[in-house]
Amino acid sequence: MRLSIVLSMQPTSFSALAYKGQLEKNIAKIKNLGYDGVELAVRDPNLVNLEKISKIIDEYGLTVPAIGTGQAYREEGLSFTDPDTSIREKSIQRIKDQINFASHFQAIVIIGLIRGKVQRDVDRNQAMKWFELALIKCMDLADKKGVKLVIEPINRYETDLVNTVVECLELINKIGNENIGLLFDTFHANIEEVSIEESIRKASNSLFHFHVADSNRWAPGYGHLDFGKIINVLKEIEYGSFLSAEILPLPDPESCVQNNIRHLRRWL
Repeated sequence: MRLSIVLSMQPTSFSALAYKGQLEKNIAKIKNLGYDGVELAVRDPNLVNLEKISKIIDEYGLTVPAIGTGQAYREEGLSFTDPDTSIREKSIQRIKDQINFASHFQAIVIIGLIRGKVQRDVDRNQAMKWFELALIKCMDLADKKGVKLVIEPINRYETDLVNTVVECLELINKIGNENIGLLFDTFHANIEEVSIEESIRKASNSLFHFHVADSNRWAPGYGHLDFGKIINVLKEIEYGSFLSAEILPLPDPESCVQNNIRHLRRWL
C-alpha cells in the first residue's frame, strides 16, 4: 500500500483539505514528506492547465491515483439527480470531462457528492434511476478511455443516496461493469457502518480506492479509529493500492500532513 494526500486544484468551500492551490509548492511538500502520490480534487478540468500539472507531477515523481469531483456539486450545484434535465446532462458531461482528464494520469474518477440528493417532490426510486443512468452514460466513455470509476458511500448528513457499503455494492452489481468499484472512506464508514473492518471485507472484491481520516475527520491518530486494525484487514484482503488522506487541516496544515504519514507508516 502507498500513501497519497488530496490537493485541491481550484478554490473550494470544502474544508477537509490540507492543501489548496499553489500547485508546485504543495507538490514539493508532499514529495518531501515521503508521500507516493497526490489525489487531485478538480472542480472543472477545462479550467486547469493539464500540461503544466503533468509536468510538475512528473518532475517530482508522484502518482495521481484518483481525481475528486465533488466540488462541481458544492460550488456549482451539479448533480446526477437534479430534477432539471439540463443540470443532469451538465453533470454527466462534467464527469466525462473528468474521465478525459484522468486518462492522462491513469487515475480513477471518484463519484461522490455529484450524485446529489433526493430533492423535494422527487421519488427516491426516480432519483436512483437518474443516478444509475448517469453512471451508465459515463461508463461508456470510461471504458473507451480505460478509466475506472468509484462510487463513494457518504454519510447521511451529506446525502441520502448510497450511504453504506452494502448499498454501494448493490448499485455496482446492478450496473454490472468491471470498471466501476467502491471507494471506502473511514470517516463516512465510522458514521454508517456497524463494523469498519467487516465492511472492508464485504467490499474487498470491488475495493478500488481508500480514503483515510479519523473519526473527527482530522488526520489518523487524532481520533478514536484503530488504523492498525484497519490496515491489517486491508492486508488480509490483499488491497494493494493507495491510502489517500482527505483530512481537515488541523491543528494546522503542516502538522496534520506530517502526522498522517507518521501514524500510518507504523503499520505498513
